[in-house]
Amino acid sequence: MEGILFALVPMFAWGSIGFVSNKIGGKPSQQTFGMTLGALLFALVVWLVVRPEMSMKLWIFGILGGIIWSVGQTGQFHAMQYMGVSVANPLSSGSQLVLGSLIGVLVFHEWTKPIQFVVGTIALLLLIVGFYFSSKQDETNAASNQLHDFSKGFRALTYSTTGYVMYAVLFNNIMRFDVLSVILPMAVGMVLGAAMFMSFKVSFDQYVIKNSVVGLLWGVGNIFMLLAASKAGLAIAFSFSQLGAIISIVGGILFLGETKTKKEMRWVITGILCFIVGAILLGIVKS
Repeated sequence: MEGILFALVPMFAWGSIGFVSNKIGGKPSQQTFGMTLGALLFALVVWLVVRPEMSMKLWIFGILGGIIWSVGQTGQFHAMQYMGVSVANPLSSGSQLVLGSLIGVLVFHEWTKPIQFVVGTIALLLLIVGFYFSSKQDETNAASNQLHDFSKGFRALTYSTTGYVMYAVLFNNIMRFDVLSVILPMAVGMVLGAAMFMSFKVSFDQYVIKNSVVGLLWGVGNIFMLLAASKAGLAIAFSFSQLGAIISIVGGILFLGETKTKKEMRWVITGILCFIVGAILLGIVKS
C-alpha cells in the first residue's frame, strides 16, 4: 500500500506540469527555462544531501541527456500552446509509450516471451485507441477549434517525442546511472538546453521565475518514482507514473477552461479508460 501511495506522487506531480505551467503563462522557451531552473535547484539540494560519487562519464552523459530532454519538453510546451493541455499531453504520453516500447522491442529485444508479445501488443493497441479518443475533436465545437493549430501542434509533438524517447533510451538502455547521482548533471544539461532555445538570451522575468515551481514538481516526481519502485516494484511505479496524462486532461478542463462538448467528454472518458488499462498492462510486461 505504501508503494502505491508513493507511485501516486509522480502521477500527480508530472501530470500537473502542463496545466500548472500554462496557468502561470509565458512562452514555451520561458516555461522550459523556468522549469529547468527549478529542477537545478532541486538537484543541488539532492546533491548536498546525498553527496553521490560523480564521474566524468556521468557528467558527460548526464549533461547530454539533459539537453536532449529540453528538446522534448520545449516541444511539448509548444504542442500545448497549439493544441491545448488536455489534448497535447495525452498524445505526447501515448506517442512516447508506443515509440519507446517499439524501440525497446525491436532494437533492444526487451520482450522475449510469447506472453509478453501478446500482452504488450494489446497494451499498445489500447494506448493508441485511448489517445485517439482522448484527443478526438467534435467538429461542432468550432469555437474551441479556432483557437488551436493542430498541424503545428503535431509538428511540435514529433520533435518532442523524438527528444523524450532519445532521452529515455539513453538512460534506460544505453547508459544506466543511479538517478540520485545523475540528477545534478542532467539538470545542468536541462538548463543549457533551455538556454539554447532562447539563443542564450536568457532573462529572469516573472514567467521564468514562477515556472521554476514546475521544476520542483519534476524533481519531486523523480524521487517518489524511485521510492515507489523500491516499495512496490517497477511495474507499479511505471504504470502509475504514466497515468499523469489523466491529470493533465482533467487539469486542462478544470483550471485552464479548455471546453469539451458532451460528445468529446464521452470520448475523453473512453480514452482515459483505455489508457489506464494499457498503461497497467505495459507495466506488467516490463516487470
